[in-house]
Amino acid sequence: MGGALAVKTVTMVVMVALCGAVPTTSPSQEELSKAQVYLSQFFSDVGVSAPNSVWRSSLDSFEDTLRKMQEHFGLEVSGQLDASTLEVMARPRCGFTDVSAYSHFDGRPKWNKAVVTYRIIDYTPDLSQSDVDATIAKALKLYSDVIPLDFKHIPRGTADIMITFKAQDHGDFSPFDGKNGVLAHAFAPGEGIGGDTHFDEDENWTLTPAGANLFLVAAHEFGHALGLGHSKVQTALLYPTYQYVNTEGYVLPDDDRQGVQAIYGVRAASAQPTTKPDPNPQPNIPVPKPQPRPEPNPKPTSEPTPDRCNRNLVFDAATSIQSSLYFFKDGYFWMRRSSWGGIRMKKIQSVWPGISKVDAAYENKKSNTVIFFEGNHYWGIRGNTVLPGYPKPLSDFGFPPSVTKVDAAVHVSITSKTLLFVNNRYWSYNERMGRMDDGYPKLISVEFPGIGLRVDAAFENQGYLYFSYGSSQTEYHYARRRVIRNLLNHDWMDCN
Repeated sequence: MGGALAVKTVTMVVMVALCGAVPTTSPSQEELSKAQVYLSQFFSDVGVSAPNSVWRSSLDSFEDTLRKMQEHFGLEVSGQLDASTLEVMARPRCGFTDVSAYSHFDGRPKWNKAVVTYRIIDYTPDLSQSDVDATIAKALKLYSDVIPLDFKHIPRGTADIMITFKAQDHGDFSPFDGKNGVLAHAFAPGEGIGGDTHFDEDENWTLTPAGANLFLVAAHEFGHALGLGHSKVQTALLYPTYQYVNTEGYVLPDDDRQGVQAIYGVRAASAQPTTKPDPNPQPNIPVPKPQPRPEPNPKPTSEPTPDRCNRNLVFDAATSIQSSLYFFKDGYFWMRRSSWGGIRMKKIQSVWPGISKVDAAYENKKSNTVIFFEGNHYWGIRGNTVLPGYPKPLSDFGFPPSVTKVDAAVHVSITSKTLLFVNNRYWSYNERMGRMDDGYPKLISVEFPGIGLRVDAAFENQGYLYFSYGSSQTEYHYARRRVIRNLLNHDWMDCN
């Protein structure tokens, strides 16, 4: 999975052919909601609207995205939420998105070394330590058998691939969801957290058909840790959904072998298994192509894009939208999926024409609406559509004439109130009543001890509020008015 990935399971080889769609009665609201979440996580570049919402341009409609999912799994492509589609959505699976370029991550990240080290930091009590060691080595050997890459187990220190068994929130912003949900997740090749692979300790890890088979799950995850995305081939190891197959004598399926060899090349022994390698091979040195002479003093063709891996990164704004996190900077935004599909960057105007910059933003899930603040006005957004009647002046929101810009905004789901930050003060907006609460503004430092005097960006995630000022960020428990920990904005960008 590119960057980080949350695996909901893993599918393997030989699956029974899927049935055609079976007509069903109208889906319940609960089924529609679950389908929305599923499609938003796994089959949408930016998000999925409710069935009756209006979406256009780069955002697919619910029906279009549903057809994409049905085609991917070999179902009848009806665009209807029928029984067969619901059954596939309910299967255990890998948490990484199924919508990706080819079977590799964007940019084809890879390990640029001959030996990749790995370390198992802690072990599951479900299996003996020796069984875990042997199983992890066996899963990695599937790949070293076919590509010119070797894996070395180290008992201490920092390895390229750090392996852990942890439950729930385990410090990487992608908490596990308990038994029978996400089984594991991994990060694409790279420095720092790149390649790291985490297994959900709430699962029952086994080496049998029962529970979650560690070999099959690990083999799938290590494919992502080497740079492979998901496959549409149902017999592939990297197919999205999990199914147990006999692991005795298991070898890497052809589709996965071709995908990983496209990144790393072919191991000599696997390319010509019946021929002994040449003891004195001659290197194949490519002839360099002539490069055009650069023009003197070339002028930049466009403004540089912001660097998400800058440790001094400052956000203009941040918010959740349809179960993903959006971070805005200098006319661009980065989207991070909650169940991890990597960091995606787009220009704001390419999704929301007419909006060049976002100073503050928040999502009201109950009304399925996002509010963007830009200068002295604000916009109502649903999907990539600006709602009729916008933009509106800040005075319509209830601000006094002295307020010409909002620094940050965050909707607190447990209170249905939205907090709006301006300089060293903040307002509370009552979403139910559609007006500002009495008694505001109040001082940030008094009402939110520990977060500082000002807020540049704010958002809610996993029940906590996150307040940013400069490059620093505070994780905050709103009900207790307590600081939980201090972070950097950069920590959300999966760079170190």
